[in-house]
Amino acid sequence: MVKLTPDLIQQSKQYINPVRDRELDLRGYKIPTIENLGATLDQFDTIDFSDNDVRKLDGFPYLKRIKTLFFNNNRIVRIAEGLEHCIPNIETLMLTGNMIQELGDLDPLIPLKHLTNLCLLQNPVSAKPQYRQYVVFRFPQLRLLDFRKIKQKEREAAIEYFRSKKGKEMVREIAKKAKAQAPGTSLDKPITSVDERNKIKEAITNATSLEEVQRLSKLLQAGRIPGEERLQNGNNTSEAMEEEEDD
Repeated sequence: MVKLTPDLIQQSKQYINPVRDRELDLRGYKIPTIENLGATLDQFDTIDFSDNDVRKLDGFPYLKRIKTLFFNNNRIVRIAEGLEHCIPNIETLMLTGNMIQELGDLDPLIPLKHLTNLCLLQNPVSAKPQYRQYVVFRFPQLRLLDFRKIKQKEREAAIEYFRSKKGKEMVREIAKKAKAQAPGTSLDKPITSVDERNKIKEAITNATSLEEVQRLSKLLQAGRIPGEERLQNGNNTSEAMEEEEDD
């Protein structure tokens, strides 16, 4: 496992690719987390993160120039909200061979208004009923999905289906499932500092049951922490967990 450092970014291969874009090659380092991309100085059109261990699509600074990202064969299970503020001009996103589960997990990509080419082959989500129809409906700007062109008739059929009673019901179910599967509750917030990570690690140390340890560990792995009031000590955490389960 290799940390994505400014040094690694500077030492990695950089070249003009076949479509005449400036590309940074970060393939195969087993990088677990996207970080330090400010060191690129926004000099690249394409970054290739294929064959790494990234679990969450987040951690981008403001990169106005980026048009293409390759994340093939990673371990991505979650897509962060707010990517449109970091990579606003992204056009192509390759996510083949990841672990994205639910249709609702794709919704954070909807605000990426320039996204025209998306690939989700070999993700559990691509085997869901109405997968293609749902993506075509939710991403009106998309032209290619899984290397297949989206035809106008296909788009019209998707719109018609999801405007029907049955389709609207399905959208509600998808949203409900995504919410239920999200780590923690609305009181959770993203981990933003070493201090916050240390707080949750301390909570794990002070935990009074195996269930509590497992729950906190999952939150840590997913990049989220419970609300601040839950991390005062192990007992508080335990009580908060119980309250949350009662809700």
